[in-house]
Amino acid sequence: MNARTLLVALTLVVLALLTWQLRWVLLVLFGAVVLAVALDVLIEKLQDHLSWPRPLSLAVVLVVLLLGGALVFQLLVPELITQVQELGNLVPTLMTKLKSMLVSNPRLMNLEESFAEQFSWDRIQPLGSQLLGVAGGAANSLIQLLLMSLLAVLLALDPLSHRQMVIAATPRPARQEMAELLDQCRLALGGWLAGMTISASSVFVLTWAGLALLKVPLALLSALVCGLLTFVPTIGPTAASLLPLAMALLVSPLLMLQVLVLRLILQNLEAFLLTPLLLRRTVNLLPTVALMAQLSLGALLGLPGVLLALPLVVVLQVGMEQVVVKQIMDRWA
Repeated sequence: MNARTLLVALTLVVLALLTWQLRWVLLVLFGAVVLAVALDVLIEKLQDHLSWPRPLSLAVVLVVLLLGGALVFQLLVPELITQVQELGNLVPTLMTKLKSMLVSNPRLMNLEESFAEQFSWDRIQPLGSQLLGVAGGAANSLIQLLLMSLLAVLLALDPLSHRQMVIAATPRPARQEMAELLDQCRLALGGWLAGMTISASSVFVLTWAGLALLKVPLALLSALVCGLLTFVPTIGPTAASLLPLAMALLVSPLLMLQVLVLRLILQNLEAFLLTPLLLRRTVNLLPTVALMAQLSLGALLGLPGVLLALPLVVVLQVGMEQVVVKQIMDRWA
C-alpha cells in the first residue's frame, strides 16, 4: 500500500466518523431540503399563473399554508382532543375485553398468563420514571423541527444560490453532471412529495368516511393516523390499522371484521392503483428497498430516520441511476 492509497483510506475513515458524529445535523439539513422542495413545488405552481417575484410567492404560499393549517386546526383539533380523551377512557375497557376473550378460550390460557405478566403493575410502574425522558425527547424534536422549518424557508427563498454553491464545490469536469443530478433529484423528490400528499389525503378522507358509515368509535382520530402513516409505506398502513380495529372490537367482532375488510380494500387501492398512478412519472420504489431503508434508518436514527427514509431513498435511487449506472456501468467496456 503506497502513501496515496493510505491517505485516501484515512480520509474516508475520517469522513465516515465525522458523518456519524454529525448525523443529527445532517438529518435536520436533509429534512429541511425535503420541506424546501415541497415549498418550491407550490411556489412554481403559483409562478406559472402569476409572474410574481420569488420572495412574494414564498410569502403568499406560507400565509396560505398557515391560514389553511389554522382552519384545519379549528375544525378538527377540538374533535380530535375529545376523541383522544375518549381513547384514554376506552383503553382499560379494551384491555379488559381482550383479557376476557383470552380467558374464555382454553387454548389461549398461556397467552393470557403472559399477557397479565406483561401488563402487571411491577412492569408498568417504571413507565412513570421514563415520562421525563420522553418529554425531553419531545422538546428536542420540537426544536429540531423549528430549525428544520427555518432552514427550509431560507432554502426555498433562494434555491439557485444554494444550487450554484453545490455545483461550485464539485470538480470542474463533473459540474455538468452534478447540475443534471440536482435537477433530477429535485424533480423526483418533488413528484414523490406531491404524489404521497395526495395519496395520504385520499386515504384519510376515505377511511374517515368508511369508519363513520360503519359507526366505529373515534373515526376521525383513526382516519388521521391512517392518513399520516401513509407516508411510511409497508410498515405504516399495517400499524395504522391497529387503532380502528381495536376500536371496532369494543363494539363487536363482526364490526372489527368489517373494518379489516375496509382497511384491506383501501390499502390495496392506495398501494396498487393510486400511488403508482401518481408516481408513474417520477420514481418507482421497490417495496423491498423501501422496507430495508425504513428498518435500517429506524435502527440507526429512530423515528426521524423512519420518516425520512423514503425521501432519502428517492434521492439515492436517482443518484445511483445518474452516477453509477450511466457514468460507470454503461461505460464499462
